[in-house]
Amino acid sequence: MIVHLIIACEIMFWVFIAAGLAARYLLRRKTLGAALLICAPLVDVVLLVATALDLRDGGEANFTHGLAAAYIGFSVAFGHSLISWADARFAYRFAGGPAPVAPPKYGSARALREWREFGKAAIAWAIACGLLGAAIFLVDDPARTGALDGWISKLTVVLGIWGAIALSYTVFPKREKVTARG
Repeated sequence: MIVHLIIACEIMFWVFIAAGLAARYLLRRKTLGAALLICAPLVDVVLLVATALDLRDGGEANFTHGLAAAYIGFSVAFGHSLISWADARFAYRFAGGPAPVAPPKYGSARALREWREFGKAAIAWAIACGLLGAAIFLVDDPARTGALDGWISKLTVVLGIWGAIALSYTVFPKREKVTARG
């Protein structure tokens, strides 16, 4: 059931974003647009409550409970930038807004962007691991929460890899290719 709820929450997240942007730019109803955009992250609350209720009612923690925690962490940490990304493109396409700015590809600007994204990943990791830790603590039965310990380890490895990638752009900055004129 939890995996279906995760899929439904992801769909609803994007439905609320699309509806909010359509209301804002196509219908010119900024208040309605803002209200719909605010609903996008609220779907995470539904997922959090459903997951907590499932565990409280005796459910054994499994892959899907860990996935729910990871999804919530990602959604909270990256949600605002995803909405901003969609907003810039929607405004450009449908409301005559300026062209979206492409992210930097080279040098220190690229490295800084990679570190900002790593910072969001660290926030996502902290939220997900906090939720996993809270579930482990509240259930207080290692036989029912073993899968959640594994998620903490996996998320930590992913965060470490993300940090190594960000570090690589600092130590070995990508440079623009120079073409020879002939």
